[in-house]
Amino acid sequence: MTTESRRSFHQELDEIRDEITRMGALVCERIPRATEALLDADLDKSQEIIQEDDAIDVLALSIEERCQSVLALQTPVAGDLRAVITALWVVAELERTGDLASNICKATRRIFGHELSSVARGKISQMSEEGTRLCRMAIDAYAEGNKGLAAALADIDDRLDDLHADFIEDLFNSGTPVDGNILPVVQMALIGRFYERIGDHAVNIGERVIYMVSGSLPEDVGRARAEYRENHPRSDSP
Repeated sequence: MTTESRRSFHQELDEIRDEITRMGALVCERIPRATEALLDADLDKSQEIIQEDDAIDVLALSIEERCQSVLALQTPVAGDLRAVITALWVVAELERTGDLASNICKATRRIFGHELSSVARGKISQMSEEGTRLCRMAIDAYAEGNKGLAAALADIDDRLDDLHADFIEDLFNSGTPVDGNILPVVQMALIGRFYERIGDHAVNIGERVIYMVSGSLPEDVGRARAEYRENHPRSDSP
């Protein structure tokens, strides 16, 4: 690869990174909007967010095609190859995160007319805030190639996991609805799962960033994290 073609190649990588960062911003802002539609029982806003998902899918496909073109025409190696592979991985994680925001809105339609308890509303708001924060931090880690921030995402995600567990426990403790209709309860459990999965995708992005920067595969990162947690238990562990 000549000096000129290499310069052009790195410019292409920078543009791909910028496009993914833009996609990430669009995806992250869908999370609080979906939550607002849920808490307000706003069917029009829910439909709007669902329809917007098509634009996210088109953007994801465009970036994927650009990455595939780079792989085919430039045959990158080492760190450059990891950057392209990571870009493809991150796009997939973001596309799924966008789908989860749409799923929250679809569940909003299914439970329309069901009154949410103050406890449920509070937990949903907290899960939304944590999910949005994780999503934004994951994008920052990718855009900056920040290995430290990427590695921290899994521990930060523990907060969202705890909120999700509390949310599910509250649902079970609430008992069977008076009218015997368990559909809202099932949908509420799914909603909690959607938020929890948003955090998981952020953690996955973090693992991809670590791979991009250091070459460590996600499996290696997972093993290292498990060993660390075994030897350094959380202070709030029972």
